Amino acid sequence: MKKIILSLFFMTAIFALIGCGSGESKQTEKPEKSPAAATSKEKNALTKSVVPTVFIHGYGGTVNSFGGMIQRFSNEGKTKKEMLITVQADGTLTVDGQLSKEKSNPSVQVLFAANKDNEWNQTEWIYTVLKYLKQQGVAQVNLVGHSMGGVSSLRYLTTYGQPSDASKINKFISIGAPFNDFTESSESIEDVLKSGPETKASRYVDYENGISNVPNDLPIFLVAGKLDEKTDSDGTVPLNSALATYSLLKDHGNPISYQIFTGSNAQHSQLHENTGVDQAIANFLWK
Repeated sequence: MKKIILSLFFMTAIFALIGCGSGESKQTEKPEKSPAAATSKEKNALTKSVVPTVFIHGYGGTVNSFGGMIQRFSNEGKTKKEMLITVQADGTLTVDGQLSKEKSNPSVQVLFAANKDNEWNQTEWIYTVLKYLKQQGVAQVNLVGHSMGGVSSLRYLTTYGQPSDASKINKFISIGAPFNDFTESSESIEDVLKSGPETKASRYVDYENGISNVPNDLPIFLVAGKLDEKTDSDGTVPLNSALATYSLLKDHGNPISYQIFTGSNAQHSQLHENTGVDQAIANFLWK
């Protein structure tokens, strides 16, 4: 009887061990990525193309004016800085680097040696740069201008439109550009967006007179800043001036949008150092 009991005991123990071993060897399958997560990732992906983005600094600007933004974009893999073009006072160009023609969203930084010259000369210099790029085989560019660089870029468009001997502008962004000069206004921003400024600076009148030259299929994005909720200015450019051309361009048929940034990092010279502005620009240019 003892032998039978012991045999039963050992058999029970063996089955128990077999059962435990079976459980330990079972592998847990990795969960598949949800369709929602995949879709979210796709939405965040940037489109890469060979179209260069040309950055134009403002009054008194230097290589540092857009240097930080371009570097941040480069670090994030959104662009690759490939060319630096310095326009001398006589209009001649000094070019460092060359375009690879790769789908890297290449960046071209433009510097004006006479960085405090007037907007009419800057307009001609922008034309010179775009003609040079066209000669290099660049069919299209995006154009980003801060402050006076935005003013001169729009003056280029209202003066020349899309001339055949220059690279075509694919998208245009202005950052804190005083389109209605530094004219103070008591109008609400809603009224300016709807009807334009009541008091028009000569610069704005020039835009009105040349609006027919602007291709009405050109997408445009206006970036403006205000120091706080009570201050309708970025400390230099009135909010109503930075957004003054919204109504004019919208009525012309242009796909146009704007964004207002608020806070100390929305100060005029900080707008191109603002990572929120970075993201808004990247979304407009490359999504």
